[in-house]
Amino acid sequence: MNRDTGESSSGAGAPAPWRIGVLFSRKGHMSIPEAEHFRGTALAVEEINLAGGVLGRPIEPVCYDPESSPELYRRYAERLLTEDGISTIFGCCASSTRKAILATVERRNALLWYPSLYEGFEYSPNVIYTGAAPNQNSLQLARYLFANYGRKFYLIGSDYIYPRESNRIMRDVVAREGGEVVAETYVPVVPHEDDLHRVVQDIRRKAPSVVFSTVVGDAAEELYRIYYEAGFDPRTLPIASLTMAEGEIQAVGSELCAGHITSAPYFSSVDTPESRRFVQSYRAHFGAGAPVTMYAEAAYFQIHVFAQALARARSLDTQRLVDAALGTEFDAPQGRIRIDPDNNHTYLWPRIGVANGKGSFDIVWEARDPIKPDPYLVDHVYDHG
Repeated sequence: MNRDTGESSSGAGAPAPWRIGVLFSRKGHMSIPEAEHFRGTALAVEEINLAGGVLGRPIEPVCYDPESSPELYRRYAERLLTEDGISTIFGCCASSTRKAILATVERRNALLWYPSLYEGFEYSPNVIYTGAAPNQNSLQLARYLFANYGRKFYLIGSDYIYPRESNRIMRDVVAREGGEVVAETYVPVVPHEDDLHRVVQDIRRKAPSVVFSTVVGDAAEELYRIYYEAGFDPRTLPIASLTMAEGEIQAVGSELCAGHITSAPYFSSVDTPESRRFVQSYRAHFGAGAPVTMYAEAAYFQIHVFAQALARARSLDTQRLVDAALGTEFDAPQGRIRIDPDNNHTYLWPRIGVANGKGSFDIVWEARDPIKPDPYLVDHVYDHG
């Protein structure tokens, strides 16, 4: 097989498939959101292949499970790009895993499609970023919290790059708006239960207006349980997050989470024809009770964007594929998105959702138009929409 074109080396028989790498965890502390990334990817690949593939050739995923481990991510990325002869990877959720494979992707001039929200302040010509940058979730969330809950913020995060950078941004916004950060604290990525109990006790002592959490994975679910057991009422003192989607809410227990807040481009309650079709198809494939989340949605639409770009590029050559992807638009479940030619990020639709106790979110605010990604917060303005 020719790595760049996907054409059969023998020229005989059926056309060779377009081979892509898929790196999302189904085990480990990030298994819930990453499994949703994986399922969204699988659904889109199936849709495209059932419709005839790309230029008459199917997409063939080569999948590994990195088990939420940056080291396994690094190892499997290297395997995909060398032994498997693949040049395009769909993968990563936590920034620690993206950072783990970025040097390998760049060194081998491959292309990573990254569907997770992240802390911003990054650009690579070898990455297409389809999750939210801070100006598409953090800034809108801060405005909503100021208007509805107050100006005393308690910041709690897992101890790695995404929470520390996200909290740095939130500190700046709170200070600029005349608010106060009453505490900023971190727990290990896989904390002991006692670490979370201490945080919840400190929240009671500091009496903030709102808790902004960048605790991720299994630890976030445990934090929400402990918070509930401590007697806090999320309707009056919510935990606000950028990461807690329907899957984690379901794992915690929907009734325990009523009132908590998430800022994201997509919730399963988005009422568009594309969203309704996506939810129906996703649950038909993965079960009637399967949570449909921002993680699944971004992974889903980026495969469709890739397929459009591939049809134009007619090649998996990284530069040709990137050139074809930039400016591409797609009617995603969240709304019409566009890959920004300025920075390889994506125009998205910021929304604020409040957990309703039924496993989904009531959308209490949404942008009128898609917001241009500003990963370096050049504008640092948050009164869009």
